[in-house]
Amino acid sequence: MSKKLILLLLPCIILLAACAPQPAEPVTLRLMTHDSFEISEDVLNQFTADTGISVEVLKSGDGGAALTQAILAKDNPLADVFYGVDNTFLSRALDNDIFMSYNSPELKNIPDALKLDPQNRALPVDYGDVCLNYDRAFFAQSPLDPPASLEDLTDPAYANLTVVENPATSTPGLAFLLATIGHFGTDGYLQYWSDLKANGVAVADGWEDAYWGQFSAASDGDRPIVVSYATSPAAEVFFAETPPAESPTAAVVSDETCFRQIEFVGVLKGTKYPAEAKKLVDFMLGKTFQEDIPLNMWVYPANSTASLPDVFTKFSVVPQNPATVSPEDIQSNRENWIEAWTQTVLQ
Repeated sequence: MSKKLILLLLPCIILLAACAPQPAEPVTLRLMTHDSFEISEDVLNQFTADTGISVEVLKSGDGGAALTQAILAKDNPLADVFYGVDNTFLSRALDNDIFMSYNSPELKNIPDALKLDPQNRALPVDYGDVCLNYDRAFFAQSPLDPPASLEDLTDPAYANLTVVENPATSTPGLAFLLATIGHFGTDGYLQYWSDLKANGVAVADGWEDAYWGQFSAASDGDRPIVVSYATSPAAEVFFAETPPAESPTAAVVSDETCFRQIEFVGVLKGTKYPAEAKKLVDFMLGKTFQEDIPLNMWVYPANSTASLPDVFTKFSVVPQNPATVSPEDIQSNRENWIEAWTQTVLQ
């Protein structure tokens, strides 16, 4: 090729090079969540290896505080995806319109009972039940049977045996309050709590103080009944230096004694990367992520095809008929219920 021809073609070559598709900038998604979020690093690395999309986790306080931040920043979102809003705050998230609708193909593997938003703005990721737990050794040495119902706790024979958490400062405390509302109704729950107070119930600010500070099976405390989780007996076995054949604790899972917390994920409106964000949601609902949930966050995966670790199948029981309160009723009445509880129990 002559130099003259090369000089004539050179502008065309430069123009074609300029018009050619350029390599896309790597995308980093920000996942906003609560402080209790835990997932194996290898799992998030797998998502990046599969998609080329990186994930930055933004922990933002407890579930309520994180959601408040997401709502306040909805016109200029702090993240692309939000995980961790549960059914006690779901209506608040939906009323503030922070999520875009997304019909993930993984929804086919999630039971309908966990799907609380017909528009699929908030998609179920996991669930766990707040229940009474009791110290097996205490009751083995006592003439008392372990409690089998909420009503048992008001029996004088169970006086001064129970510790609960304050619903104004504790997520399991709020869930247990909702269990009593679901069981006794809005016209009966305060009388139940008045009876519990008269029977010597102790109130802790948070789960850590109740479980590790006052529950006899896990501390030097003298309360053999505590509000905790249906998975707590499995955790007791898993974290024991020498795993016992039987958990030292058990959960009360009879009808309407527990409250089921369901956690959701959603793509935040205003994200610059909606397609990539939807891929992350799909991944979080898929088996790799779902099977990593139990031993990291001690809740159950929403995906019914996900396998459970042996410690869950052997030492944890899923309540068949937990107490229920609709997200809409919770949203409308939560603060009034907590205030009424405070006046009844703490004043």
